[in-house]
Amino acid sequence: MIVRVSTEGQYEMQDGALERLHELDNACQEAVEAGEAERFHGCYEKLLELIRSEGSELKDDDLRGSDLTLPPPDITLEEAQSEFSAHGLIPD
Repeated sequence: MIVRVSTEGQYEMQDGALERLHELDNACQEAVEAGEAERFHGCYEKLLELIRSEGSELKDDDLRGSDLTLPPPDITLEEAQSEFSAHGLIPD
């Protein structure tokens, strides 16, 4: 799976990381629904850090399409409330 983080780049994720991504996505969704900005930002940063550390960053000339595009790291709670669906950002 190729994940694009807006304003950063693309990362190729191995299947083994998907379960942890879903767990963090669920935690982010719960924080968004509760309107808890600090908790949301903590969860979202952990999600992005997992992508950065477990994913292989693609070179700029790698033109493969993204399977998933995530908002930028500085997304606000208000923006997240409109971006996150009832199922989070990462499809099952």
